[in-house]
Formats: sequence, structure tokens, C-alpha cells
Amino acid sequence: MFGFFLVYSVLPDFCMLSSRVRLVATTARLVHSLIYSSSRSFMDLKALLSSLNDFASLSFAESWDNVGLLVEPSPPHTVNTLFLTNDLTEEVMEEALQKKADLILSYHPPIFRPMKRITWKTWKERLVIRALENRVGIYSPHTAYDAAPQGVNNWLAKGLGVCTSRPIHPSKAPDYPTEGTHRVEFSVTHTQDPDKVISALKEIAGVSVTSFSARTDDEEQTRLSLNCTQQALMQVVAFLSQNRQFYQKTEILSLEKPLLLYTGMGRLCTLDESVSLETMIERIKSHLKLSHVRLALGIGKTLESPVKVVALCAGSGSSVLQGTDADLYLTGEMSHHDVLDAASQGISVILCEHSNTERGFLSDLRDMLDAHLENKINIILSETDRDPLHVI
Repeated sequence: MFGFFLVYSVLPDFCMLSSRVRLVATTARLVHSLIYSSSRSFMDLKALLSSLNDFASLSFAESWDNVGLLVEPSPPHTVNTLFLTNDLTEEVMEEALQKKADLILSYHPPIFRPMKRITWKTWKERLVIRALENRVGIYSPHTAYDAAPQGVNNWLAKGLGVCTSRPIHPSKAPDYPTEGTHRVEFSVTHTQDPDKVISALKEIAGVSVTSFSARTDDEEQTRLSLNCTQQALMQVVAFLSQNRQFYQKTEILSLEKPLLLYTGMGRLCTLDESVSLETMIERIKSHLKLSHVRLALGIGKTLESPVKVVALCAGSGSSVLQGTDADLYLTGEMSHHDVLDAASQGISVILCEHSNTERGFLSDLRDMLDAHLENKINIILSETDRDPLHVI
């Protein structure tokens, strides 16, 4: 009523008041913008990518995957807003552009198979075009986040209850514990001039030599241990083959990268206390915010059967879960025949649809990245991203 009175009765005063209100509102928005901007700064794209790799190394990703920076605007490129989504569809891209995203972190890589051309014909090509036209980068971590200790599978395990977990397939460290990929060991007697042998081996690039005294058959010897690269190994073998005594007693070991205890694909979770399958189903539905899941009962199992060990893998888990001994398999999707195989072994299977086992992680990711990046940039979640399948 007050507004109408001003309009019809005191129009000149209203115009002045309206101008003042607009000025105050504009000033308030400006002050809010300045305050917010002062607490959030830009990050150079390369610096941000380095920080993201520190958070979860892309070396954790599976060899078949396509991870990392997939679309890069011409440099220099700064990032003020990082936009998180599970799947980058055209609808999600439109949302990202409306929200002024500078970099889209899409858990699933929108570019997976090689593209021979970039035209307006297919939706994935159009994503690349729109990203480049609007100077928006696209980054995908995918299986690197599956394997990471603080990643997707770890988040999925939180819905089970109190438990201890370990990767089903542990990742290997990105580097060898020592220089080289192979170790070569053999002994040299004092009559064979150990110093001369060591000097000759050190001239081969990619070889490090360690020596120590040893006694064999009541004879003092010098034991040589060489770490060498794959390329240097052939030169070492060629050198040793010139002396039959060296060559016949040489041991060649292939070095393995050490396994990482808390990093890898899938999780094998052992609950502190067993619960019924029915209770576990409700826990999973609550954690994933789902009203329905799909269930295959293991042979001889009922909803009252106890669950102590759960093997899980976000997304499509058949290849990871197969052969794992557990009471229950939890994943997004499995083939019909893999479900039958599991059920025949008395293992129940819960399927939640592929991205439903992944998308909820993004909320945790936003908080973790805010802390990791020290609140330097805006991080927002997609509101339109959703699983394409619905129960009706």
C-alpha cells in the first residue's frame, strides 16, 4: 500500500526516493562484490592444474583413461570460477557459461575417443566449440579420483557404517624406490680386479654401482650390485657376457614399483559390526539420496542375511569386483552375466546406476578443494547435472 501511495500521490518525492534506493542498492551490491572479490582471487591455469595434481596425482589414473586438461583456451588463462560436474552435457555446459565458469572440472572425460574433426554435428564436438568460443577450459580427473585415498570410492564407503577399508587393486607408486628398473648382481674375485670392473660399469649411462665384501667357498670376493635402466641393462649384459665367470653367476632382478596402501581401485570394506542386508540397503539409499536401488540376492541369501564385508567400486565395477570374496558387491552397474556369476557364489549385488555412485562425492570435493586451494577461487557445483536414467 505504501508503494501505491507514493506513486499516485507524491510522484516527485517517489522519483527522488527511488533514485536513492537504486543508488543504495547499487552501492550495496558493489561493496558486496568488492568484499567477496577481495576474499577470492584469480589463479593462473597452470598453477591451478599443478595444485589439482598435488591434490590427487593423475598418475593414479588407469592407463586406458583420458585424464587431465582436455580443452585449453589460448594462454594466458586465469581462473576465478571452477565449475564441478559429474557429466558435461550440453545442458550442463549452458549452466557453466551462465555462471561465468573459467574451468570446468568434469569427473567423466567428455572427450574419450579421438576426434577426427570439430564440427557442429555431434554434441561432444559442440561442447569443445562452445568451450573454446567462451574461453572455458575442461579438465577431467576420472579414475585418478577413483583411486585417490580421499576420492570417490572412499566417499562411497562412508555410507556403509563404521568400517576399515583397503583398495581392492592397490596402485603402484609413480616412481621406482631406487634409480633404474632392474638390479644386476654378481661377484668378482680379487684376481679379477674388482676396481677395473667397477670402473668399466660406471662408464655405462644409467647404471649405479654398489659394492661390498663377501665370502664364498672360503674365498674373499667383492659382490657388485647394479641398478640400471632398461636401456642400460642390455649394455651391462653385453659387458658381462665377455667374461664367462661373471655371466654364469649373474642374477638379474626386475624391480617393481611399490604398492600404495591406501590408493587404488575399488574398496574392500570390513564393518566393525555385521548388519542385515536390509539395513545395509537402507544405509546406501540414505547416503546416495536414492529412493530405489536394484538388488540381486546371492544364492541362499535373504534380506535378513548378515553383511560383514562389502566390496565396492563407483561407476561400472565388474572388472574391479570380479573374484573378490565378500558378502555384498556395491557398484553403479554390472553386466547381466557378471551379476549372475556373483549371485551364484552367494554374493548379493546392489546396483545404483552408474553416476549415482559418483555424483555425491562432488560436494565433499568442493570442500576439500576449497581448503586445498586456500579459498583462492570460487568453486561451484552444477545444479543441472544428473544421472540420465530414472525409475518411473
